Amino acid sequence: MDWLDIFWFILISFAFVAYLMVMFAIIGDLFRDESTSGWIKAVWIIVLIFFPFLTALVYLIARGGGMTERKRAEYEQMRAAQDAYIKQVAGEGGGGGSAAEQISKAHDLLSSGAITQDEFDRLKAKALS
Repeated sequence: MDWLDIFWFILISFAFVAYLMVMFAIIGDLFRDESTSGWIKAVWIIVLIFFPFLTALVYLIARGGGMTERKRAEYEQMRAAQDAYIKQVAGEGGGGGSAAEQISKAHDLLSSGAITQDEFDRLKAKALS
């Protein structure tokens, strides 16, 4: 096997992987699109199987803008869910509850001896700020 064979193997492998990525992106977008009926999706898939390159090119030209909008909407939905989860876990104030709850928890820690008076004062000031 000489260098030219290796070069062609790498080039063809790259093209095949790129082709698969485009096909999966198109199929994923088809099933993500709620405005398209099932029959139209089936037609796109069938034509994509029999004429893959031409269909992919037509799909990207005709529906490329919609692909971007659907991907952006999915990203925004995931980001909103992530932000809501972070707020739920961290608490709205970043310390887990209202100022009174935070001071009460700090006082309990002070009473148990887990923190010092200085640490309690800092936690109290932080909760009140």
